[in-house]
Amino acid sequence: MGDVIISVRGTAQRRVAPELAIASVQVRVDGPDRASVTRRTGQAADALRSRLKELEEGERVVRWSSERAYFWSSRPWNADGTQLRPVHYGSVPFGATFDDFAELSGWVGELAEAADVHVGDVSWRLTDDTRARLERETAAEAVGVAVQRAQAYAEALGLGDVAPVEIADNDLLSRDAAPGFAALRMGANVRGAAEGAPLVALEPEDILVSATVEGRFAARA
Repeated sequence: MGDVIISVRGTAQRRVAPELAIASVQVRVDGPDRASVTRRTGQAADALRSRLKELEEGERVVRWSSERAYFWSSRPWNADGTQLRPVHYGSVPFGATFDDFAELSGWVGELAEAADVHVGDVSWRLTDDTRARLERETAAEAVGVAVQRAQAYAEALGLGDVAPVEIADNDLLSRDAAPGFAALRMGANVRGAAEGAPLVALEPEDILVSATVEGRFAARA
């Protein structure tokens, strides 16, 4: 009797605290007068850039960026179906990356007091080095799980030790599919401080790093 081929899947995952926070912020202005909207948009964007430069010079922000200003107009309709006078809009998106979440909380608290500035979402990341290391370690753990499962099947069948034939990311043994690694960005719970207070509490959730592998093993009958 020849070798028995055993096909298994191994999965491993880790939950780790984020190392970086990326805040999306937008200067957003609207009004009936185009010139006023343009002026307010420029003033708010300039003030925000100046503040971010201060934080960068003090090494309180890892990096930041701003996009070009966007301006457009529209004529809304009221409930009676009448088209109203034009409304003009201005917008400038910003992004800022922090590795100190207390600094981020303080900055978001500052923005709560700023006119025409709106905080969007905060996303959480690992550094490239940490993510790469965790992916390697999690992949190795997933392979170990696959070996253990294959050996358990072999022993249940009264067979000897298993030898690897093929190892691949999830689904790659059967079809061309996405890799088995998944670094999932988790959301953040944002709690506003008491009314009138400048602080905002940010509660990041852990980041899930997982790996799934498929393996074929041969066991001698």
